[in-house]
Amino acid sequence: MIGRHIPAVLSTWLVLNAIFAVRADDAARIAFFEQKIRPVLVEHCYECHSAKSEKLKGGLQLDSQAGWQAGGDSGQAVIVPGKVDESLLMQYLRYADGLEMPPSGKLPDSVLADFEQWIASGAADPRTNVQFEAQRGDKTWWSLQPLRKHPAPGPADAVDGSKSIDEFIASKLAEHNLTRNPPTEARQLIRRMSYDVLGLPPTAQEVQDFAVAYAEDPQRATVKLADRLLQSPHYGEQWGRHWLDVVRFGESNGFERNVIIDDLWPFRDYVIRSINADKPFNRFIIEHLAGDVVGKDDPDIEIGSAFLVAGPYDDVGNQDVVAQANIRAATLDEIITITSGAFLGLTVNCARCHNHKFDPIPAEDYYRLRSAFEGVKHGRRTVATTAQKRNHADATQPLSAEKKRLTDLLEPIEKAVEQRLLEALKATRFPRPKIDPLLTEERFDPIAARHIRLAMHASTDKPNSAVGSRLVEVEVWTAGEEPRNVALAIHGAQAIGARSTIAEDFPNAYGPQFTIDGQTGEQWFIGQPAELTISLADVATIDRVTLSNAKGKSIQDKAQGATPCEYEILVSMDGERWQTVASSFDREPWSQAHAIERLRQQSLSGEETQQIQQLKSQIAKIDRQLKEIAPLPTMFVGLHSQPTEATRLHIGGDPMKPGEAIAPASLEVLRDAAPGFELPLDAQESDRRLELAKWITANENPLTARVLVNRVWQYHFGTGIVDTPSDFGFLGGQPTHPELLDWLATRLIENGWRLKHLHRDILLSQTYRQSAEAHSEGLAVDKHARLLWRFPPRRLAAEEIRDTMLFVSGQLRGVVTSATDSLADGPGFRLYKFTQNNVCTYFPLDSHGPETYRRAVYHQNARASVVDLLADFDLPDNAFAAPVRASTTTPLQALTLLNHQFTLDMAAALATRAAEGQSAPSPETIVNNVYAKVLQRDATAVERAAATRLIAEHGAAAFCRAVLNLNEVLYVE
Repeated sequence: MIGRHIPAVLSTWLVLNAIFAVRADDAARIAFFEQKIRPVLVEHCYECHSAKSEKLKGGLQLDSQAGWQAGGDSGQAVIVPGKVDESLLMQYLRYADGLEMPPSGKLPDSVLADFEQWIASGAADPRTNVQFEAQRGDKTWWSLQPLRKHPAPGPADAVDGSKSIDEFIASKLAEHNLTRNPPTEARQLIRRMSYDVLGLPPTAQEVQDFAVAYAEDPQRATVKLADRLLQSPHYGEQWGRHWLDVVRFGESNGFERNVIIDDLWPFRDYVIRSINADKPFNRFIIEHLAGDVVGKDDPDIEIGSAFLVAGPYDDVGNQDVVAQANIRAATLDEIITITSGAFLGLTVNCARCHNHKFDPIPAEDYYRLRSAFEGVKHGRRTVATTAQKRNHADATQPLSAEKKRLTDLLEPIEKAVEQRLLEALKATRFPRPKIDPLLTEERFDPIAARHIRLAMHASTDKPNSAVGSRLVEVEVWTAGEEPRNVALAIHGAQAIGARSTIAEDFPNAYGPQFTIDGQTGEQWFIGQPAELTISLADVATIDRVTLSNAKGKSIQDKAQGATPCEYEILVSMDGERWQTVASSFDREPWSQAHAIERLRQQSLSGEETQQIQQLKSQIAKIDRQLKEIAPLPTMFVGLHSQPTEATRLHIGGDPMKPGEAIAPASLEVLRDAAPGFELPLDAQESDRRLELAKWITANENPLTARVLVNRVWQYHFGTGIVDTPSDFGFLGGQPTHPELLDWLATRLIENGWRLKHLHRDILLSQTYRQSAEAHSEGLAVDKHARLLWRFPPRRLAAEEIRDTMLFVSGQLRGVVTSATDSLADGPGFRLYKFTQNNVCTYFPLDSHGPETYRRAVYHQNARASVVDLLADFDLPDNAFAAPVRASTTTPLQALTLLNHQFTLDMAAALATRAAEGQSAPSPETIVNNVYAKVLQRDATAVERAAATRLIAEHGAAAFCRAVLNLNEVLYVE
């Protein structure tokens, strides 16, 4: 028996011996670290790379094992145990490739040898218990992990998503000793759901019908209500508005010029249509990034790619090469920012100049996205169906062919004439020099005149027209020993002439009056006809006229814009009969083109003139016919061209410091979570965007579905499961219900990325249907109701407030009752006056006419435009994305809602509506009708008594105005 145990004893002895050997080896390696490595780190590294550093350099902590494993701004461990040459720390210590640490001087070779030995032996580090506070995220960050399929806790029906939602919420509440509120009453539920899904209140009849059905069968009534609302076309208007916030949709280009964009509204309507149709959201995103690729010749899809150019961009232009490169970099940065934030919830834009400071996003990831968008430019182009293009070509091609034939006949004739004129020009001598834009003087024999006319035929930039050129000052001097300028306005002179430019915000700008004001600060922009007539206060004998386009404080300042260079000066006593006293025709022409144009009429034979005129007449007729053919539709959807150069990493974010070439590819930060892609450096422009879109919307990509369901959750409950919906990174919020978030994302994918399934699950959940009542226990634990122990009340958004006032007063246009009805889409209306000069100005309108009585989503929202009622209630400026809207409370809101002309108009309309069908309605009738239409309930006895007194003293309109200002109107519970 003893013999049988000998092998087992021997085996145990060998195992124990091996364990002790390992432990001894570990002890030796730790001793090596304590004797050779830690002292060097403390002396040379801790000052800049420890938790106690005044300023942590590069985000790297070297005072703990977790610190060097987390790495610095690069997000990669700086030590790879067992691999000396792959360890970034060794590269720094060796001063390799410009990397130098410590900066005070390179460590001795013996110390470097110690670090090499330490890393090669496994980088033993006993500092595992040292407190380490992460300064950044790494690839283990929660949002970068694959979706986890969590079964709903408790016995939930797998088919009924609403029950699963309730189980997840109940489980988290239980952890905090909280329970869900009881269900809310019927009227509150239908108001809540109507505003949530449609952005409009229910009617009194809808509330009454729902209350009856709810009393009989709450579940069945709620299901029927949710399904009805989700089928309403107004659903797309409400949720389309949310999406337009996320993708920073605006209809002006922003920056200092801020020019309006009148043909971007089709993208808005595309968003609304797509959401109403419950288009799979993965397809929706693909169309945003590559709609022109997947929907070529289908405008309903192609318009989706306007997403890329729907943000602000600088179109001022600059001749400086460095400025051009920086403007282009900023333009693409805007597209990268919105793409990564809207779809992935990542701040990839923070890696533009260096590796992301807080998330494991290398700078290369930023330029991978830039490479995908390198061929995108802002602008408009034709967007039409194949049939439209074919029909247009059939109509225009015969005319264009005939025009080309006539042009081919005309061209050799005109070339021959031009050649003859050039020969004549060689022999022509001009006695006087060409005009000087700064100051040109014309002298002539003294002559009495009351009126002087300057008739202009050409300018320095147009050999056959002076329209659009400019003059600063015109002087008319008297003859004699003491000449004086009698053309000054202060001497009673008047100037008349057309303007080529009109500034609505400055009605007198660019007018002819500036030519006789004696100042050099303003110019006359010459219009059609190009004539200036100066009428003097009295008859004067004159012998000199001067023309100047020198804009500035002195006559030596530089001329701005073109200057008239071919002209005649005429005088008259009565303004009827004119006499030419001077002209530019004996001056040297401004250019050869000007000379040819001047000599043309003198050199053409009668036959040539007739032939040329006949051909030009026929060409002009064809041009008119072509103009009568409706052009193909153009839209502001962006221009796409093949990049001529590879994208390069910008060192320090400087476009003038190009680094390595970067190919279009998926983000390295998600390499471990989802399959990626990489294209060659010279990949086709369309392939770049399409492959990126496919990667973003792949079912395996854990971010896109998470971000999307979180946005939907946010708009239903006021705050997302993650309260920073466009930032799922280290600086963003942590999910309150991570398992629920992944469950919702997984369910979205399983339901084909269709949002109505998700909406329905949420709307039918008891979590959504619970009361909004507050209680001390819940407030003590969770005052913001993030755990959803109650439904979080909310104030209506700016558009909802305005739309409600229009709706209840019966003034809202485009109200539909079925999915087949037409919405009030199309070009947007404006609640501001738009004026354009060198820059654009937006003046808010004090009164809003019936042409503006459409839902606010159809307002032409220009950047930096202020609309009182909307802006005061926190309508965001769409210069940036607005994934979360502010909800402030200010005195200005109360003043605007009470006193704005729009409120007064809606109150008057509501009063009229409340009295419809009755010749002399009683105050009680008006009160009942107004409460039913606005609040969808009966007035209490106290309310009715107070309202009746108010109507008796101030009228029905004043009562309606007061009701529209009630908190009960402005808040949803």
